[in-house]
Amino acid sequence: MWQRPVPLVGDVSAASQRAADPQGWAFPPEQREALYAVMDARRDVRRFRPDPVPAEVLERVLTAAHRAPSVGHSQPWRFVVVRDAAARERAALMADRERLRQAAKLAPDAARRLLDLQLEGIREAPYGVVVCCDRRTAAAGVLGRATFPDADLWSCACAIQNLWLAARAEGLGLGWVTLFDPAELAELLGLPDGVVTLGWLCLGWPDERPPEPGLQRAGWSRRLPLSEVVVEDRWPAAEAPSAPVSHLRAPDQAAVVTARDAADRLLTPPSSLGVLDRTVDKVVALGHRELAPGTLVLAAADHPVAGLGVSAYPTEVTREILAAAAAGEAMGATAARAAGLALELVDAGVSGPSVAGVTRLTCQDPRGDLAGADAMSVRDTEYLMAAGRELGGNLGVRGPVALGEVGVANTTVAAALAAALLEVEPHAVVGLGAGADSAILERKRAVVDEALRRARRTHGGTLRDPMVALAALGGPEVAVLAGVVLGAAAARSVVVLDGLVTSLAALVAVEIEPAVAACLVAGQRSRERAHELVLTQLGCEPLLDLRIRAGEGVGACLATTVLRQALAIRATTARVNY
Repeated sequence: MWQRPVPLVGDVSAASQRAADPQGWAFPPEQREALYAVMDARRDVRRFRPDPVPAEVLERVLTAAHRAPSVGHSQPWRFVVVRDAAARERAALMADRERLRQAAKLAPDAARRLLDLQLEGIREAPYGVVVCCDRRTAAAGVLGRATFPDADLWSCACAIQNLWLAARAEGLGLGWVTLFDPAELAELLGLPDGVVTLGWLCLGWPDERPPEPGLQRAGWSRRLPLSEVVVEDRWPAAEAPSAPVSHLRAPDQAAVVTARDAADRLLTPPSSLGVLDRTVDKVVALGHRELAPGTLVLAAADHPVAGLGVSAYPTEVTREILAAAAAGEAMGATAARAAGLALELVDAGVSGPSVAGVTRLTCQDPRGDLAGADAMSVRDTEYLMAAGRELGGNLGVRGPVALGEVGVANTTVAAALAAALLEVEPHAVVGLGAGADSAILERKRAVVDEALRRARRTHGGTLRDPMVALAALGGPEVAVLAGVVLGAAAARSVVVLDGLVTSLAALVAVEIEPAVAACLVAGQRSRERAHELVLTQLGCEPLLDLRIRAGEGVGACLATTVLRQALAIRATTARVNY
């Protein structure tokens, strides 16, 4: 039998070899596993170290990009490597502007969540790689583009994916930034007509090692199951896959806020201090033309609902922060000191022995996890509120009272209580909380939904009574703070609220005694989904909107400082004669 001629170049395999071993072209198992591991671990990195990338490493990843498939073997990609710091700074400014433009097109909650995200690392990454597509060749002149003219862009996307996977294998971070006006970016790079960009790739050693995609971690979206993106043979006629979720929705019509009557004699235009002017009016009406030193009341508690997987942190964190506050080193304690506020710490149910220097007010009866049983007994709820009222009354005569809280899983408690008091569905009030991801967010929604249904069954279908709702769905720190609000308001003190939990405590107090509202100042609007709804129910417009996530009364302390300064401005600004 004659020997088959074996070519010196190209495919040396024979048909008989391929038939005998159809899987013979596969890489060894360990190499396949490594490839899949790289794909699974690829991330959109936003934070970078300043350390340089060796030239040979940069060349390897760019070579990988250049080996991407392209329609008609056209290789339309061009890689502009940007090292110049001034050019990167101009690009970063473009991205900052576009980020704000996109946020302005979103509904308020989505806009705040967008602005919370770090969407680019243009300033931090040592290299920018702009992938361009040279489209100057007519589509008809490239095999495969006559029928799919945009296949050149798809080819460049394949190059980006190759570059991304190679970077991940090298231990480099890469982030794909598309927050640009394409024409502005093209002008920055001096691109000729017919050459377009596919965005900016930030490339460098990562200063983060995210275990999952950043937007999924932030609760913006999550990866769909494979079954939802694969269809057989043709698009189903009856049950088509759902359309992708769009976050670029127009904001609802904003409520019109009427301006207050200005202090006519001040030598300044009406409403010159905006929201502060209305707040100062409220404070002055209470008889305060300046603020005494005052106190931050920081109440802490653990929550059985944490056992249902609704928090990103273990319950031990509550005690750790309380102990640090007692030592004067937690963020709330340092914020109080900076604002000239004394610190009053309340342990309303933190596991473990008492912390020195902390007032201990705890439940005596068993506590439930919301979904299976009431959070507190009515007896304990009344006791904690009474104790808080006495504390608030004593502190209120000394000056303003700022509120703060600490409690792992208390955003779930707050969402359930808000849904009951506001009579809204869980999806309207359940937010991410601290550090949560999409999976935790789904569990929170499920727990809040079950808690509301259980509580309504247990308590006759309605939870509008604030004491019933507080016992069924609240937490001991909320009960203490609601009492503090009642006591401070009775002393005609200014009560400065922090985030969602403290605002709910104020709402419970207002439901019991409406006159309390005249004493309330909303220190800030937090990131929590329900907070704006609760502030609206209280009739309060927040002084600060900084997307603070610290808790512990930090926002209330900052707002107290701003309010103190506003009162000083009002007191010392020139008057005019009429």
